[in-house]
Amino acid sequence: MIYLQLLYSYLKIGFFGFGGGYAMLSLIQNEVVVQNQWMTNAQFTDIVAISQMTPGPIAINSATYIGYTVAGFWGSVVATTAVCLPALTLMILITRFFLQLRDNRYVKGAIAGMKPIVVGMIGAAALLLMFPKSADGASFIDGWSWALFAVAMAASLKKVNPILLIVLGAMAGVAIYYLPTIM
Repeated sequence: MIYLQLLYSYLKIGFFGFGGGYAMLSLIQNEVVVQNQWMTNAQFTDIVAISQMTPGPIAINSATYIGYTVAGFWGSVVATTAVCLPALTLMILITRFFLQLRDNRYVKGAIAGMKPIVVGMIGAAALLLMFPKSADGASFIDGWSWALFAVAMAASLKKVNPILLIVLGAMAGVAIYYLPTIM
């Protein structure tokens, strides 16, 4: 039964998650945290962080991790396959017909209409990650989190290498959150 739920949820995410991984985050969060309650918002935010740091698309990485968390190895296989299958199918169809239809006014209109929706979905995902709440209404974001966010935002605007930012963020996390607990 859990495999069918994973399959259904990730097929939905795969078919309706336009705009790439970050745009899909709000849809994934809705399925995983709100609809199916497989994990909390805090756990989901951790998965997003891990999925961002590992190689590959964030939607596929998170599907693999969430599938494994929910139903073990076969859960990760089902979730990963289900999230990839719609994109593969649509890309085969689009590739076949897009070259013939790219100048069609309806196709141009549909693409123009989807662009602001995708930006809105990315913004919603950013807000979900910036203001997560646990079941008791408490946020796990503290002053250090906001400081790290501000530094990362400023460094990103200055075109600092994202890999360097991730490594420095991990080091800062250890220094801020782990070292004080062992001293």
